[in-house]
Amino acid sequence: MKKLFFFGFVIVAFWSCSIDDSVDEDFYFEILPVENASVPTEMRFGEFYTINYSYLRPSSCHSFNDLYYIVDGNVRTIAVINKVLNTNGGIICEPLNIELEERSFSFGVNKNVGTYVFKFWKGEDENGQDTYMVYEVPIVQ
Repeated sequence: MKKLFFFGFVIVAFWSCSIDDSVDEDFYFEILPVENASVPTEMRFGEFYTINYSYLRPSSCHSFNDLYYIVDGNVRTIAVINKVLNTNGGIICEPLNIELEERSFSFGVNKNVGTYVFKFWKGEDENGQDTYMVYEVPIVQ
């Protein structure tokens, strides 16, 4: 009985493995630059602020997925992550000339001294270096 169980397990394990790595995904992710941002000129400890930003949506196959948001000390680096549908499944994507999408996020101040630096990614320059819109916001008492 043990041999039969073991043999059956080996057969199932063998058939469940696939060596085909050419799985076509229906979508992929793309990081997009921020066009505009609205950040408060000062902040107070314990309060929450709405930070508005906008980005250009390149095509009808692009949709907002998430915010790229990295915290490094008092610096916040921000960009937009879009989910982009693959066109290999017969999907037709229409280019969008000026489709400015506006969004916001809530930011809670958890320090009572110093500053916060918000770096909104603008893209890359001609040398491939990242460029940012930088806002330095003091924390006031």
